[in-house]
Amino acid sequence: HEKVSLQGLKPDLFLKDKHGNPRAIKDWSLEVIQRIRKVFDKYNISSKDYLKAIDRAEDFIKGDLETVGKKIINEISSKGFIPAHLELAHKYLKDSKAKDYVFSSFQDMELSTQLLMRAAVRRGVTINILDRKENFLELVKGDKKEYVCQATKTSKDNYVSILLMENKVVTKEILSDNNIRVPKGNYYTASNTAKQDFYLFKGKQIVVKPKLTNFGIGINILKENYDYNTFCKVIDFAFSYDSSILIEEFVEGHEYRFFVLEDNVLGVLRRIPANVDGDGVRNIEELIKLKNQDSLRGKGYKTPLEKITLGEVEEMFLAQQDLNKHYVPERGERVFLRENSNISTGGDSVDYTDMIHPSYKKIAVEAMRAVKAKVTGLDMMIQDINKPANNSNYAIIELNFNPAIHIHCHPYKGKNRKINEHLLDFLGF
Repeated sequence: HEKVSLQGLKPDLFLKDKHGNPRAIKDWSLEVIQRIRKVFDKYNISSKDYLKAIDRAEDFIKGDLETVGKKIINEISSKGFIPAHLELAHKYLKDSKAKDYVFSSFQDMELSTQLLMRAAVRRGVTINILDRKENFLELVKGDKKEYVCQATKTSKDNYVSILLMENKVVTKEILSDNNIRVPKGNYYTASNTAKQDFYLFKGKQIVVKPKLTNFGIGINILKENYDYNTFCKVIDFAFSYDSSILIEEFVEGHEYRFFVLEDNVLGVLRRIPANVDGDGVRNIEELIKLKNQDSLRGKGYKTPLEKITLGEVEEMFLAQQDLNKHYVPERGERVFLRENSNISTGGDSVDYTDMIHPSYKKIAVEAMRAVKAKVTGLDMMIQDINKPANNSNYAIIELNFNPAIHIHCHPYKGKNRKINEHLLDFLGF
């Protein structure tokens, strides 16, 4: 082992076998590879990953692939010892910061769950993964045991509270009864009935969404509702996610996500709808591909931000602006691809926790108490975060029973609010 560690790059290195006979390291290594291949054949091991790994090892031994050691030696030879290593150090630091949200070996799980697991490990909490696909955990420390699903589904919330938040019609009624402002609108159980009411909403700014929804799924916003065909498409889209929908007034202002735990607002984000910034050269489709290369963006809630898609909804929204995916924006021109600002549909997250007027945080806590919840992600439209709330400058548009925490821990811009640590405190660890 010592000889290989210190002299392993020598092409003429010899080692002694158990009989004391000298063996060329290359020949001996290839012989080991062949013995492994015979084991594969004997036991019908045909895994592509295993076969690929053994082929790669053989290529390294034969010299067809350059080893890491050889690469470093070549870099040192061309750049010098200190400059070569400093360059690598800067590269590794950049790579590490770009992926500092990852919990190694658990990247297949959703990111909020990974963050909770990392915090649990730091506190000496034992983690048992009960259902990896569903992100279902058992957390144990001493006599304390808690079950958690998808980071924020816990035993602390009751089932009725979850059903209340899931049902947008019931949520609105309860909040309204508690003198908390919500958007006005109508409730529909048939698409034909909703389409017949086009003229009630013609020319108005409206939001169309399924009654039961989370993560912004099935939601569309029409800022200029003059086209009947577009209105019908949006109605059909919402009904494809649920058997009943809501058509509501669009409340002016910016949308903010409040993470509320018990009686505390731990994080406030402004969520900016999916967008691209022009460079005067690339078209919208190319700019989306470029923005999606950011290491923060991925799919399936395993990264802080989601990749931007260019589907029917985005193309409809571009058409409302008399644009299409081939349009080339001027340098500095921002083009929005959606009206709704959900992170799950490619939006950007910017932390506003310390900048928002405290009156809105108070309303968020009151709303959570109204549905008797312990954990919620509350979406509020606010016209001016610097002015105190009144009966006309805000509206709560949604309460979410399973809010993501990664958007507050790793915002596109702003401070890490360490919601994972607060959740462990909440659970008693």
